[in-house]
Amino acid sequence: MDGENTRVRLAIVVSEFNFDVTRIMEEKAIDHAKFLGAEVVLVVRVPGSFDSPMAVKEVLARDDVDAVAVVGAVIKGETGHDEVVAHQAARKLLDLAVEYGKPVGLGIIGPGASRLQALERAEEYARRAVEAAVKMARRLRRVRAGEKGLIT
Repeated sequence: MDGENTRVRLAIVVSEFNFDVTRIMEEKAIDHAKFLGAEVVLVVRVPGSFDSPMAVKEVLARDDVDAVAVVGAVIKGETGHDEVVAHQAARKLLDLAVEYGKPVGLGIIGPGASRLQALERAEEYARRAVEAAVKMARRLRRVRAGEKGLIT
């Protein structure tokens, strides 16, 4: 089975907080997955980016999911709360990817982003998260198949 040609089954986890931004991210993530030839098997909306690791853990445990892309927007407020949310979510998402051996593409804007910056970056972050998850899934298949040489 050629890992490059086998369709990647992708889940997308979307934060509802700052939904004016993340709605755009959800649409662009789905579009980019199709462009890359990945199959979006599941879209899960969670209340906020901080909540995403719990959903990602459940999704990664499914046999019909090869990778997950997470999209969200953590907007800077009056306090440092945005830093706590973004850093903790990112750290736990990385831990889950390693624990389950499945890629998790990080498309959470922030910390430190204004609403305008988040809107300007929404499409790019969504595409990057999907692309990272799909590329890693394909490359890990090749590594696990015992392929030798440069794997790109």
